[in-house]
Amino acid sequence: MTQPSFSNAQLRLQKLVGAGVVLLALGLAFGAVTIPSEAGYGGVGPNFLPWLVSLALLVCGVFIVWEALSGGFRSLDEPSGAPHGDWTGFAWVSAGLLANAALITTIGFIFSCTLCFVLAVQGLRGAEGKADLRPTVWLKDVLIGMAISAPVYWTFTKFLAINLPGLTSTGWL
Repeated sequence: MTQPSFSNAQLRLQKLVGAGVVLLALGLAFGAVTIPSEAGYGGVGPNFLPWLVSLALLVCGVFIVWEALSGGFRSLDEPSGAPHGDWTGFAWVSAGLLANAALITTIGFIFSCTLCFVLAVQGLRGAEGKADLRPTVWLKDVLIGMAISAPVYWTFTKFLAINLPGLTSTGWL
């Protein structure tokens, strides 16, 4: 594979992407400063993960900038997929995320995450050109969504003693 040659505008955009990742890392690190650092029972404090993520982002951002400064991104494959984004799929996935955020305290974690799953799957299918609105497909998606979200909910509430919004006070639904 031959190394692609990039225009100055493309190289500038690649540098901007790297700089943006570095700025994101610095912003996350700035936020991590405000999180208490006293260690819990696991030996690490609540600020450990934000610091780890910010460090990883910083390293990635620096490598992206270095790559752009040394000639641009190499070994790029041709872009795959559609030339433009699928706005209908984006709307379905966005609706799922927004519905989850809006309804999680009303209908509980399991049902809101199931709804999010169902809407997101419809959006992803539509983006692939395989939209299927038959009731049996929706029912299958609901069952799969519940099969994913219920064990997550039970693991957090029953085994880890982390409170997630539930529909009932029993901790099972």
